[in-house]
Amino acid sequence: MALNAIPFETVEPDMANGEHKSEHFGSLNVFKQVPVITDGDVTLADSNAILVYLIHAYAESDYWLGKDAKEKSLVQRWLSVSAGELARGPAAARLEYVFGATIHEPAVLEVSATLLSNMEAHLANSASSFLVGSHVTAADIAMYSYMAHAPEGGISLSNFPHINNWLKAIENLDNFVPMPASDIAAARV
Repeated sequence: MALNAIPFETVEPDMANGEHKSEHFGSLNVFKQVPVITDGDVTLADSNAILVYLIHAYAESDYWLGKDAKEKSLVQRWLSVSAGELARGPAAARLEYVFGATIHEPAVLEVSATLLSNMEAHLANSASSFLVGSHVTAADIAMYSYMAHAPEGGISLSNFPHINNWLKAIENLDNFVPMPASDIAAARV
C-alpha cells in the first residue's frame, strides 16, 4: 500500500492474548489468521489475495502482475512459492522462535535450505535485481517480508549475497515500509 501511496489505517490485533482467535476476528477471517483487510464492502484474508486485490483496485496491474503471459505466470509462480516453500520454511521457523509455535525442525530447515539455494541461483542468473523482469513486482513483495525476517527464525542469510542484494533493492524503493522486527531480531549480514 505504501509503495502505491494507497491510504490505509492499520489495526493490529493483540495476538499475544489471542484476539485473532476471537469470534469477532473469525467473522473477518474464518481461519482466524492475519492479515485481513477491509476496504469498503470488501473484506479479504490472505496476504497474496490482499496483494492481488489491492493491485487490481488501486495500482497498475500490468506493472505489478506482469505485462504478458510469461511475466504473469512467473509472478504467479513466486506467489505460490511465498505461500508454499517460504511459509513452510523461513516463516515457520520464525513462528517457532518468535511465537513459540511447534514445528518439525528438520523439515523446516530442509525446506529453507532448498528455497534459499534455489532463490540465490535464480537471482544470480538474473539480469535484474528483482525476481521477475526489470522492476519490482508482486512477486518481490510477496517474498520480501518473511525472507527479510528469516534470521529471526534462526535461518541465516549470510551466505546468500544475491538474496541480500535483492532485499536491499526492495528496501531502497521509494515509500518502502518494512515489516516491524520482533524483539528477537537477528542482524542480517
